[in-house]
Amino acid sequence: MSVTIKDVAKEVGVAPSTVSRTLRDHPSISRETKEKVRKAMDKLGYVPNVSAQNLANKHVNTIGAILPVIGSKERKSNPFYLEIITAMNEEASQQKVTLSIASGKTQQELLENVQLMYRQKRVDGFIMLYVEEDDMVLDYLIENKVPFTMIGQPYKFHNEASCVDNDNQLLGWTATQHLVDKGHERIAFVTNNNHENFFRERFFGYQKGMMDNQLTAYPAMPLITPDDFIALDDFLKEEQPTACIAIDDMFALRLIQMLNLSGFKVPDDISVISFNNSIFTSLLHPYITSIDVNATQLGKTAVQEFLLQLKEPDAIKKRVIIPHTLIENETVLNRKN
Repeated sequence: MSVTIKDVAKEVGVAPSTVSRTLRDHPSISRETKEKVRKAMDKLGYVPNVSAQNLANKHVNTIGAILPVIGSKERKSNPFYLEIITAMNEEASQQKVTLSIASGKTQQELLENVQLMYRQKRVDGFIMLYVEEDDMVLDYLIENKVPFTMIGQPYKFHNEASCVDNDNQLLGWTATQHLVDKGHERIAFVTNNNHENFFRERFFGYQKGMMDNQLTAYPAMPLITPDDFIALDDFLKEEQPTACIAIDDMFALRLIQMLNLSGFKVPDDISVISFNNSIFTSLLHPYITSIDVNATQLGKTAVQEFLLQLKEPDAIKKRVIIPHTLIENETVLNRKN
């Protein structure tokens, strides 16, 4: 038979409400009484019913982290999400809250998991780790006034969304300008992701960087299907770009491999620059020149902003920009030398 609050109260000689307040560390209960109650709990083996407490309290002190639908092997292996979640977990621990993961194999399954977590009051709200166009999860959060913060910039609901992000247009511009400063003029933008908002923003920044330098921007070159590989090979031979901007470090490794198979050396023939400054930049030589998006700060700030929003739900939603840093390694050739 399990021990109840009434059993603890009887052992100490106090009212059950005193035990309940002690569990919540209520200031109205003296330190001496709290000590007696806690010793009685230990003696009797009382285990608090966390679910019942959550239902009684306004907040459950748990944040749901919503992962994107993991549709490809590359996305499953992307260290960006692990780094973000690790940082969020560290910050949550500092703030005396916990983190719970919401995931799904499909968008519908992800939505159902998010709905269940919130309906059962297992979380106070969510931090979205991705941005998709026409996203049913985001629609649900907005329609039901669920507290949330997003890492990234949404396609809609700009005034209703609290966001933590890099300036992805500036990232794309910075990568382009770095290549131009090294003497490159024929610069291509290659990607395996052409639907998420950060791709569009970075590509727009590339276009602006080319325009600012009176250079011709190429259309984005996807590298997703077998036909794309053939098209990129033809493009490289016809246009002879001297540099490529890759959408992230993990994809940059694939791009460098593809360039090598096509007979191009990196950086001697074609330079490569990418984004994230993840572990993939230093797995193989040449080490990849990359723009550090400061994933750790993204994750920690997202937790801080969510908790601020939870405390002041009527506060104006804002977009917090995390600065980036260019990390020069070995994949960009200085053609001015």
